[in-house]
Amino acid sequence: MSKLRVSIIGSGNWGSAIAKIVGKNVEKLSQFENRVNMYVYEEMVNGKKLSEIINETHENVKYLPNHKLPTTIIAVPDLLKAVEDADILIFVIPHQFVKNVGNQLAGKIKNTAIALSLIKGFDIAEGGGIELISNVITKHLQIPCSVLMGANLANEVADEKFCETTIGCHNPKTSLILKELIQTPNFRVVTTEDVETVEVCGALKNIVACGAGFSDGLDLGDNTKAAIIRLGLMEMIKFVEVFYDKNHKLSTFFESCGIADLVTTCYGGRNRKCSEAFVRTGRNFDELEKEMLNGQRLQGPETAAEVYHMLKCKNMEEKFPLFRAIHRICIGEIKPKDLIDCIRQHPEHM
Repeated sequence: MSKLRVSIIGSGNWGSAIAKIVGKNVEKLSQFENRVNMYVYEEMVNGKKLSEIINETHENVKYLPNHKLPTTIIAVPDLLKAVEDADILIFVIPHQFVKNVGNQLAGKIKNTAIALSLIKGFDIAEGGGIELISNVITKHLQIPCSVLMGANLANEVADEKFCETTIGCHNPKTSLILKELIQTPNFRVVTTEDVETVEVCGALKNIVACGAGFSDGLDLGDNTKAAIIRLGLMEMIKFVEVFYDKNHKLSTFFESCGIADLVTTCYGGRNRKCSEAFVRTGRNFDELEKEMLNGQRLQGPETAAEVYHMLKCKNMEEKFPLFRAIHRICIGEIKPKDLIDCIRQHPEHM
């Protein structure tokens, strides 16, 4: 049987961290080709092309400095060449770019290929709803798309500190292939068929992290932040029940994709950090993203806007008061301090 060819679409902080794992695993596992193309959006770093730097030094000096990538990882600045003949496509790009990439790849992918999305966010759908990124990928490429979400801060993964992640996949055979490709002794993978819950958790936790950052910016302390995390988890569960799989497994929220990712993002993620700075400096998120994230994209405020858009179209904003308040703070409609009134008035049971 021919070996499976893997391509990674995206080379930011998280994309490079996962490339480090995948690149090492394909060296050891006979079922995979011993070369992984990684699509790199070309940019100049100190007068030199980033793709050339990566291929010469085996280091993504902009997005994951001081970490050597395996020699199996080859940076490719041409998207179509990067995915040529790929059997497994790993998507690790900001969710805002998925449609554009999907349009470029439509009709260019093997019909036997499978996709794995590490992208946390939603896409605005026609008719006032929002669409899961995995569905967007499947629609454009006509191939099945699984998801990987978890408490996986990229720098800690790259440092090979122990952590867990969750793969949501409907096909048991595909789950096994993806687990073998991704898992290491320090990166433990748990699989589940509760795919929609896994993906929704990965998107919604970034909204809650903004609320945690507002709390930090207001110096409200850990008790208040704990309340935001708890209420945020309640709204995440309610969101899945109302808009997605009513037969979801509550246990999925206790996997890495759920409570673990929520906690780590509310204490260590970029959305929390920028939201704290939003309160302390009074500057908008566009300015803070450019200044603080070294070219990375901020997901929380945009995801909050997408979710609010859907809730408003469905006349359900009042059912999710924390999500609504965080969005309104992000766009300057209410003050960060008004978040406390939302917490005080939040229903005990949802």
